[in-house]
Amino acid sequence: MVRQVRGLGTLVPEDIRWIPATTQGRVEAIVLRPGTFVKAGSVILELTNPQVDQDLQDAELKLKAAEATLANLKVQVQNEFLQQKASSAALSADFSKAKMNLEAKEALAKQQLETALNVKQAQVDAEQLGIRNEIAQQQLSTFAESMRARFAVQESEVDQARAVMALKRRQRDELKVRAGIDGGLQVVPVEVGQQVAPGTNLARVANPSRLKAEIKISETQAKDIQIGQRAEIDTRNGIAEGRVSRIDPSVQNGTRTVDVTMTGELPKGSVPDLSVDGTIELERLNDVLFVGRPTFGQEQSVVGLFRILPDGVTAERVQVKLGRQSVNTVEVLAGLKVGDQVILSDMSAYDAYDRIRLR
Repeated sequence: MVRQVRGLGTLVPEDIRWIPATTQGRVEAIVLRPGTFVKAGSVILELTNPQVDQDLQDAELKLKAAEATLANLKVQVQNEFLQQKASSAALSADFSKAKMNLEAKEALAKQQLETALNVKQAQVDAEQLGIRNEIAQQQLSTFAESMRARFAVQESEVDQARAVMALKRRQRDELKVRAGIDGGLQVVPVEVGQQVAPGTNLARVANPSRLKAEIKISETQAKDIQIGQRAEIDTRNGIAEGRVSRIDPSVQNGTRTVDVTMTGELPKGSVPDLSVDGTIELERLNDVLFVGRPTFGQEQSVVGLFRILPDGVTAERVQVKLGRQSVNTVEVLAGLKVGDQVILSDMSAYDAYDRIRLR
């Protein structure tokens, strides 16, 4: 005996992508209609937003202004550097002249051709120019670091303006709503001229080659369903094999939704939203006594059934203990033996009788 449960359901794509609006806008044009096969990146519809265009234009102008400021700063700093370099070179030349003048006066003083006062004055001049020359050289060496720091500040302004412009350009590009995957365009729930807010779903794309079945199973029968159990999906054009992949933990309208992933090829004509029948195999029971499922009586209960006697024209009521149920059969724990024939239809009209004659 094979225990099964059955339910109705539909085929749905496994890979479904809703495409939401990322910015506010008005639907300018619907390029593709539902039923069209689209490639990833295909433009489905176009939005317009004058504010987005204005923001992009402002961002582009700010970037150009920042780049112009950086270029001007480079020229200005280069001129300052050349001036600093020229001043440093002039001081270096003056220092060299002062040293030569001191050496000359010291030589003349040895020959008593120069006064000690003039020698002292030359020495003071040389020392003063030496100090100024050393400071100028230090300023020249630190000017390069200062120049890099000033460039970094302005370059950061350029990078920031460029990032803002890239963001505004991306927002403008997103006004063209594109498909995220290859598949069939299923729904475009907006119309031309409609205003949409960020987050509004604009289109739905699904991969029609990957379908799963969503089966509604009665909550009383779903308790034994487990992930991985074998299932059969009847599309009315053929039977498809599958496995239970998900069980909805919640109950809605007395049923639980069970997802069945296909393990084999789907029959021809299998499309999204197609109504199907699903049968899930719970377990296989070997060496058990079973009978067709009567119209009344629950599993693990005792019911009265009319058993047909060997004469074929008389039936008597017997108490039958039922076990586990399937879609069309039920396990018999006691009350019947192999070969017994029983009446499975509703016999409530004969509740007052324990024996009846068949016509």
